[in-house]
Amino acid sequence: MRTFSPVRSVNAEAPAHAGRRAALIFIFVTVLIDILSFGVIIPVLPDLVKQFTGGDAARAAIWVGIFGTVFYAIQFISSPVQGALSDRFGRRPVILLSCLGLGADFVLMAVAGTLPLLLLARVFSGVFSASFTTANAYIADVTPPERRAQAFGMIGAAFGVGFVIGPLIGGALGDIDLRLPFWFSAGLAMLNFLYGWFVLPESLAPEKRTSRIDWKHANPFGSLVLLKRYPQVLGLVAVVFIANLAHFVYPSVFVLFAGYRFQWGPKEVGWVLAAVGVLSVIVNALLIGRVVKRLGERRTLLLGLACGALGFVVYGWAPVGTAFLLGLPISALWALATPATQSLITREVDEREQGRMQGALMSLASLAGVIGPMMFAGTFALFIGKSAPAHVPGAPWFLAAILLFCGMLVGWRFARPRPQAPMA
Repeated sequence: MRTFSPVRSVNAEAPAHAGRRAALIFIFVTVLIDILSFGVIIPVLPDLVKQFTGGDAARAAIWVGIFGTVFYAIQFISSPVQGALSDRFGRRPVILLSCLGLGADFVLMAVAGTLPLLLLARVFSGVFSASFTTANAYIADVTPPERRAQAFGMIGAAFGVGFVIGPLIGGALGDIDLRLPFWFSAGLAMLNFLYGWFVLPESLAPEKRTSRIDWKHANPFGSLVLLKRYPQVLGLVAVVFIANLAHFVYPSVFVLFAGYRFQWGPKEVGWVLAAVGVLSVIVNALLIGRVVKRLGERRTLLLGLACGALGFVVYGWAPVGTAFLLGLPISALWALATPATQSLITREVDEREQGRMQGALMSLASLAGVIGPMMFAGTFALFIGKSAPAHVPGAPWFLAAILLFCGMLVGWRFARPRPQAPMA
């Protein structure tokens, strides 16, 4: 009996461990395909919109802004709804439905023959791509607390890999046919659905599910109410919102700007976006910890915002593509600001509400996604159109630089850690 017991224990735990590992691999692949599929279409979607507008870059910019605003508005609403549905019906059906819907949506985008149909497909993308909430919940279900940080790190890795590889694939395929990247993304999503259908187990036991859908907590504005309880962090929260708003200059105008100013096609755009992703990974993985240790959080925050503003000025000024590339390593240092800001915020928030505070910050990022695309695309269209007050194609980049400069002033005022109270 004593020799049989350990063998029995190992055999009992092995299937659970193998199943958990397979589930985590599937979640990683799900998020990776979500990011990869959208990274694939970034270099080609604006050019496809431009085809529908007869090659008019100004009209295409307006439509790209509408596409971005609609997408993030739908995602802002859909993310908490998906979370509520997964609490009620389980994680597996919600994730599989998201994969299947995303695959069908990319097929619709590939065959869309009009702008309204393409916009409708983008609406469905916003609905089905809001699977990150459910993916995070799945990881929390199947991973013990001491291993969750590593598991959540897989999500960050998926983001990095997707945004580096996706534009490269999209640029190469788009150079052959602008519709080909959409078919490629559809195939990935469908394969992911089939893989999940046979591999992915349910992580939320029936007895742990809610008896009904809690629509109160599915309200996307609900988490923002938490900010009222911490007035001391409102200045830092404003920095987060401003930085997220400025960031949307990239997906809103970069492709159209590069084609208009430098005559870059999908292949060139894909390589530049991949370079942006690589530089971001280098800053996040190698520099942030060292810079914060040397300069402190406040000065790191200010340095990051200053570098971002300077990089955007270089982008807006650049008369040729080579000059634009000079701004890439400068603007990449902007990534120093986000972790420094979040660290300062966490110092002011109760430990029991850290998760809700992060959710509120994510809601603000989504709101920035509703405002930013139309703002930057409209600015680009205004300053290259026939009735432009001045011909300034780089105007959106200058606007983003002004936003980051304002964020730096707000950070200068509010990024001051509260001194600890003296011990009794």
